[in-house]
Amino acid sequence: MIREITKQDLNGLLELYTYLHDNPIPEMSSELTAIWERIISDRSHHIIVAEVDGRILASCVCVIIPNLTHGQRPYAFVENVVTHPDYRKKGLATACLDYARALAQKENCYKIMLLTGSKEESTLRFYERAGYNSKDKTAFIQWL
Repeated sequence: MIREITKQDLNGLLELYTYLHDNPIPEMSSELTAIWERIISDRSHHIIVAEVDGRILASCVCVIIPNLTHGQRPYAFVENVVTHPDYRKKGLATACLDYARALAQKENCYKIMLLTGSKEESTLRFYERAGYNSKDKTAFIQWL
């Protein structure tokens, strides 16, 4: 099932995120809880998950950003695309990205952007098959 995350899904999401850049599960703290509350209550911040047998096995984040250009149409930004290694190549991440695209279209976005740190050809081809291209824009990152 592809759906948006609920407040009760935090532990499952954090477990899935361990497969994203070897990200450890953070300790529960008031800071983590405050961040989660902020995310879950932000109507522009969408965490899309693929759930199979009660487990979150793939996910992406889609943020809708208001904009004053392009006829004041918003744009969407996709981040944190991840699938549990045992469930890759089963269409789960593609379904999450499709959900994000439909959400962006529903919100009248004029574009949807995605950045990846991966240099793996298979990952880059996956994003191309999902409709993204690396030719229209150049991305620059400044780590803080």
